[in-house]
Amino acid sequence: MNNTNNFQRSAFNSRLNSNFHSHSTFCDGRSSPEDFLKFAISGKFRAYGFSSHSPLPFETFWNMSAVDMPEYLTECDRLKKKYEHLIEIYTGLEIDYLDETYNPSIPYFRELPLDYRIASVHFLPLSGNLTESNMVCIDGSYEEFARSVDLHYEGDIRKITERYYQSVYAMLEAGGFDIVGHPDKIYQNGHLYPGFTMDADWYREPLMACLELIAQKGYIVEINTKNLIRKQQLFPHVRYLPLLKKMHIPVMVNSDCHYPDLVNDGRPEAFKLLKNLGFRTTMELIKGEWKVKEM
Repeated sequence: MNNTNNFQRSAFNSRLNSNFHSHSTFCDGRSSPEDFLKFAISGKFRAYGFSSHSPLPFETFWNMSAVDMPEYLTECDRLKKKYEHLIEIYTGLEIDYLDETYNPSIPYFRELPLDYRIASVHFLPLSGNLTESNMVCIDGSYEEFARSVDLHYEGDIRKITERYYQSVYAMLEAGGFDIVGHPDKIYQNGHLYPGFTMDADWYREPLMACLELIAQKGYIVEINTKNLIRKQQLFPHVRYLPLLKKMHIPVMVNSDCHYPDLVNDGRPEAFKLLKNLGFRTTMELIKGEWKVKEM
């Protein structure tokens, strides 16, 4: 990875250099939390947040094991103390919504000493039996996604899309978090499947219902840049950014990085896009409080 070019881009505006969506070896990230932090410091970041994938009722390659939670919290605290003179550091989690029994609002997650919580949908349970074999993953390979649509949704992309947005809506209703993570992630694989279109009512209407609920609840929506440079994909999709502005939904820009040299990947480009669309502010954790910051 060419980290030199990445961090030349990172100097675009040091006031906005922060990232609150990142993964490390505690989940599916490719290096230690400290390695990510060192890259952020070298890029003159103001703040950095760790957000490992939360434990699930079953073990996966992607998610942290529950037994590792104490070590994760301890390591984040150690790094806060070690680097507090250089950068603001925050402890978060990206928490999966599975169903009404397992989501960011349950006591286990509410009682953890976290600075913030990101809520996301990666899995769609096929029933109330919360095991890995009973999950459809919408965020894996396209081949796996297509097999799941064929096997569990009668080869109808509309059905899995409807199921996905039902889950997102239920997540928004349940609450227990600060940030909505990649709320239209279904299009990452969905747009490759025959019959998918963002122009149909069956796609637009449930997404709009979710955006309306986000506005009503006052959640922050992340502009997720993980795939922006590599695949020209942004979450939410670029076509919905003007709606966020029109609906006065607060936004923040996160890289969702899994490699240390990608902590700022796509963020300068996303800020430029937002400013061109008329956005003027972003949400930032500043000294432990959510604050509106001018771009």
